Amino acid sequence: MTDVKQLLLTIVEPLVTHPEDIKLEIAESHDFVEYNLSVNPDDIGRIIGKQGRVAKAIRTIVYSVRVSGPKKVRLNILDGSK
Repeated sequence: MTDVKQLLLTIVEPLVTHPEDIKLEIAESHDFVEYNLSVNPDDIGRIIGKQGRVAKAIRTIVYSVRVSGPKKVRLNILDGSK
């Protein structure tokens, strides 16, 4: 799990203007290991990208990583304005 977390941070940090506001929380459910990513509200557009292309590319990379066990990886990009 730490490999996926480090991978996500390595991908996201250069994209944002406020890297100190990156929060990555890990939650496990029955079928998934969920990574909940939240960034500064000013940077949410940089992470999602036009028509979600950046978010889709990040998810493609993260989902291609093999994790041990039957659980799948899920990336949730949370809106920081809540």
